[in-house]
Amino acid sequence: MSHLCYREGNNKAVEKNSKNQEDNPQKVKDFIHKAVECYSQTWKKQEDNYQKLRSKLSSECLGLDKALITQNNKPVGSEIVYDGEKKTLQVTPELFNIFLKDQPFSSKTLDTCAVVGNGGILINSSCGERIDSAQFVIRCNLPPLANGYEKHVGIKTDLVTANPSIFNDRYGALNGHRHPFVESLRSYENSLLLIHAFSFSAYTAVSLRAFNTIKDFESPIRPVFSNPEYLKSLILFWRSQGLRESRLSTGLITTSLALQLCNNIDLYGFWPFSNHPQDLHPLTNHYYDDIKPNKFHAMPAEFDLLMRLHSQGILRLHLEDCPTGGK
Repeated sequence: MSHLCYREGNNKAVEKNSKNQEDNPQKVKDFIHKAVECYSQTWKKQEDNYQKLRSKLSSECLGLDKALITQNNKPVGSEIVYDGEKKTLQVTPELFNIFLKDQPFSSKTLDTCAVVGNGGILINSSCGERIDSAQFVIRCNLPPLANGYEKHVGIKTDLVTANPSIFNDRYGALNGHRHPFVESLRSYENSLLLIHAFSFSAYTAVSLRAFNTIKDFESPIRPVFSNPEYLKSLILFWRSQGLRESRLSTGLITTSLALQLCNNIDLYGFWPFSNHPQDLHPLTNHYYDDIKPNKFHAMPAEFDLLMRLHSQGILRLHLEDCPTGGK
């Protein structure tokens, strides 16, 4: 079990964490106890720690101008190298034409970012107003926001991700009726829709169908594609910080983006266990369903890393309800 509370400036890496840790009840209990103990300490932003990590992230990873595929970084004739397998795809004029002309992120560092995970810890949290007060709100994998969820998770969205498997699992690979997919995007309005189209070649075609569907129905949402070179650089960076896994979760990818976009980062809905940290009452895996996580990702190890960043004052995890709604 790695230590969750760290002294300011301590660069101790996150130790190797078992992917099966959540299957051991005693380890889970110990983990939750340590997390609560650490979390109960007064949080204060440590500007030096934040700037140090941000500087390392900027120097060791591709910058924000390379985070998304654009016409600037992927001209016609260049190759896209998949980050999940040893395959390449040549950029044709047709493919080039659907890429953004330039990266859409502000050249100025934003003040506040809220990164919203989908954990069951958000159920009845009343954190929606606090989340929506952030300057830039990032959500993961097309989560539902309506039907009463607004109070707890908010509605504001500036960027939402979509794992291409969602297109297959929820919308029949967009081979039939496409209108339900477009309707499901309505609550995100004109946010960026970040699609990992070039991680695995098996998902490229359905990702492009999603793009074409959005254009055909004139949805205001703005589909963009993650750059697999950027995702590779993130994996190498977090490995250098002690994380041991072959692929990063969407939550850690979006948190990495937020660290490059914003001065102050707040994380909601990040809790990898099926008991609430405050009183141990049972939680569903997501705030909207109980589908279990992909074993691809080492969720407890990632949370351990996020807890270290919280302890060092680099970002702020929220593991409590927001009963007053506001800040």
